Amino acid sequence: MQNQIEIQKKPIRLLITGQNSYLGRNTAQYLQEFNVMQGRECYQVECISLRGHTWKNKDFSEYDTVLHMVGIAHADIGQVTKQEKLRYYEVNCNLAVETALKAKQDGVRQFIYMSSVIVYGDSAGVGRDKRITADTLPAPANFYGDSKVKAEQALVELVSENFQVAIVRTPMVYGSNCKGNFPTLQNLAEKLPIFPTVKNSRSMIYVENLTEFLRLLMNSGKGGFFYPQNAEYVSTWDMVRVIATVNGKKILPCPLLNPFVWLVSLMPGKIGRLANKAFGSLTVAQELSRGQIEEYQKYSLEESIRRIYHENIHYNDIL
Repeated sequence: MQNQIEIQKKPIRLLITGQNSYLGRNTAQYLQEFNVMQGRECYQVECISLRGHTWKNKDFSEYDTVLHMVGIAHADIGQVTKQEKLRYYEVNCNLAVETALKAKQDGVRQFIYMSSVIVYGDSAGVGRDKRITADTLPAPANFYGDSKVKAEQALVELVSENFQVAIVRTPMVYGSNCKGNFPTLQNLAEKLPIFPTVKNSRSMIYVENLTEFLRLLMNSGKGGFFYPQNAEYVSTWDMVRVIATVNGKKILPCPLLNPFVWLVSLMPGKIGRLANKAFGSLTVAQELSRGQIEEYQKYSLEESIRRIYHENIHYNDIL
């Protein structure tokens, strides 16, 4: 059966806000490569910055979808001033709503907001489990998560028959040149001879699985809440082991280190938070990630790591 992209006659016109964002750049590149592989222009993509006020004069009416990638990600939430906290709400919430309002007024049919599972709070600590299901309510643990929740609540109010809002709650995103926890795990896997085997489970998504999800979401024109993730859950040890293997490094499991990780996780302050973040658990029920959008989970953990380290095969089999 032909999919939607094969039978569509006109290219989907996409505006990405946040021209320097990691996901924005990857999505634009992915769609450009998709056009090449199809041999025709399936997507017309433009990226803009929302810095300043000049963007407000731009006509959004020529676009089918606005993909909103502008946002401030959390770093060390313990070292943020009151003024900086207010900026999180200004950018993550107010600016998103202002952009969506303009999109709606200009006749755009779909607005995609990149949110995060952070709306459900932090991961469970070492030795505990946390599973997000259809019955789980948002419970942000800090101002970053709260700014996302406030944005979601305001954006839902804008939905109409001619204006769909898709809210995408992603888990940890990893890929080439990303920021966050993944580069840290890369460094550890490439340098350490041993690693603890603390049992934990995380939902994650490889950036190319996510960009494929976004492509299919644009094709559908749907609104609602979406939870893309890889088809498999991952433990911290699994991730480190696979990174080491792909790089031809030998790293040995060391259960003797597990009690040390547990003790560190009980420490107050930043050190304890980092241990719980690295070895805690947070999963999204897989049934939430399928049904509305299918067939985007193209790469397994090992396949995705190999693609990261062998970029000469990047995008060569997206069809």
